[in-house]
Amino acid sequence: MPAKTIDQYLAALPDHQRVPLEKLRKTIKSAAPDAEESISYGLAAFRQNGMLVGFGASTNHLGFYLMSGSTLKAYENDLKGYDLSKGTIRFPENSPLPATLVRKLVRTRIAEHAANPVGYRSF
Repeated sequence: MPAKTIDQYLAALPDHQRVPLEKLRKTIKSAAPDAEESISYGLAAFRQNGMLVGFGASTNHLGFYLMSGSTLKAYENDLKGYDLSKGTIRFPENSPLPATLVRKLVRTRIAEHAANPVGYRSF
């Protein structure tokens, strides 16, 4: 049965994936304390005036989903060395994203939402 909560999502993962994603979750929550947790498209997600960010595990990497290509572009120097695609940062389980970088990215996403409060947001 698919997970309905982030707790269920994380509980189904092996420790080597669960532990770094629990840390990522905690960092996201500290940067976006008003965001609501959910499961969206099979990923752990945070919503605040629309979809904010998400995270998940796959076979070969962990992913942090910013749901925004412009945020990635704004931080491309900070993200050198990471595997990037439109709105996504992929990283190895044994090399989690730095908490300071995650907080900056989440706060940028919150500001993007504040600047565009009406209308459809991607993802």
